[in-house]
Amino acid sequence: MYTALRLQQKLKHELARGEVEILVITPDPYMTYQPFLPEAAAGSISPRHVVVPLRRVLDKCKILIGEATAIDHAKRTATVTTLATAEEGTGAVELPYDELVLAPGSVSRTLPVPGLADYAIGFKTVEEAIGLRNHVIEQMDIASSTRDPAIRDAALTFVFVGGGYAGVEALAELEDMARYTSRYYHNIKPDDLKWILVEASNRILPEVGEEMGTYAIRELRARNIDVRLETRLESCEDRIAVLSDGSRFPTRTVVWTAGVKPAPVLAATDLPLNERGRLRCTAELTVAGVEHAWAAGDAAAVPDVTADTPGTETAPNAQHAVRQTKVLAENIAASLRGAPLQQYAHKYVGSVASLGLHKGVAHVYGRKLKGYPAWFMHRAYHLSRVPTFNRKARVLAEWTLAGLFKREIVSLGSLEHPRAEFELAAGGKRPGHGPDGARHRPHGGPLPGPEGGSKDEQQSDPRGN
Repeated sequence: MYTALRLQQKLKHELARGEVEILVITPDPYMTYQPFLPEAAAGSISPRHVVVPLRRVLDKCKILIGEATAIDHAKRTATVTTLATAEEGTGAVELPYDELVLAPGSVSRTLPVPGLADYAIGFKTVEEAIGLRNHVIEQMDIASSTRDPAIRDAALTFVFVGGGYAGVEALAELEDMARYTSRYYHNIKPDDLKWILVEASNRILPEVGEEMGTYAIRELRARNIDVRLETRLESCEDRIAVLSDGSRFPTRTVVWTAGVKPAPVLAATDLPLNERGRLRCTAELTVAGVEHAWAAGDAAAVPDVTADTPGTETAPNAQHAVRQTKVLAENIAASLRGAPLQQYAHKYVGSVASLGLHKGVAHVYGRKLKGYPAWFMHRAYHLSRVPTFNRKARVLAEWTLAGLFKREIVSLGSLEHPRAEFELAAGGKRPGHGPDGARHRPHGGPLPGPEGGSKDEQQSDPRGN
């Protein structure tokens, strides 16, 4: 989105004369600002304000909602499936291009953990964030209404796998939200909720440094969050999370945020990849050894020209990705005009992370902050980075209102089944419900879809800042 936005500004005269066309192929008609997903899950920000509508922002571009499944750069064609190709039954279409920009990001790096695909949920998309919020509140409703202590214990146990940005911020924000929500339940106390963070390495939040990572662990444990380092999830079958240290936790909630891998489309191209499956790129953001192909973000292995060690690549995170787009767009415009290209150079300035309302850690420009100052810096930084003035104003307004009024504690899980009530009125069985009309989530896994099949959910880890 950022590349296309800059391109339509740099090439506005060529676009006006009809000499250039910018086509954006994307599975969703919006861009998700992923650092705000934890706050959306906690209810601090409306889901609509975490996403940026592409058709409004990229008004000079053509937007095609679809997915590139293969790219033949030798022929300059991309094989694309769209919503219409499925309806037409004609199969994928081949689209020709002159210049290719690949920025598909990354997907979750899942492991062959028994039960993971059946019961876990990721934290990559806004749909997953809101679905997880609804799920947590729904589990509190189950615990409040059951007389079975085993069901209650499983409903109030939440396991998060992965101690990076996604896992820590999602857990911290949701624990904050659930603790607040518990005051409105007559038979649930904050201490009844069990939160477990599982991390395979010996530290969490490595981007903020060892000292701030240790502080974050102390803060989480002070909130009765069970942080388990050098521990792995070995199974989550039958609603039981089995850890490598021998612990077993009956649970209806497993959130997987343990790493990412390059988008699958990269393997379906004839472009050069490195050993990790990312595109080999130059410092000018061109694909190495190939003409008319460009890349940025998680998909691109870009040399870090500011590093002291030769061969170092820029980290696959949003701080680099957003800045790369400026150089990328300017280089594409320069190449079309026969001008020289510039190198991407940015020295990593640090990281910020939220640990819930008014709590955070930061390591920026060598300075270490914690508590309220770090939380304030986290909000200020991301408010400055979220695209468009429209979204900045809406997010700021919501934060202001959230400071004046109480939190929302409503679960809108029925949004996942918009036809349920009508189908019931028409004489059918409500999806996701048993014959008695009660709502059921089989084995604690994803709710059935509108036709009774399971609802697939991506498991991934968003880029950190």
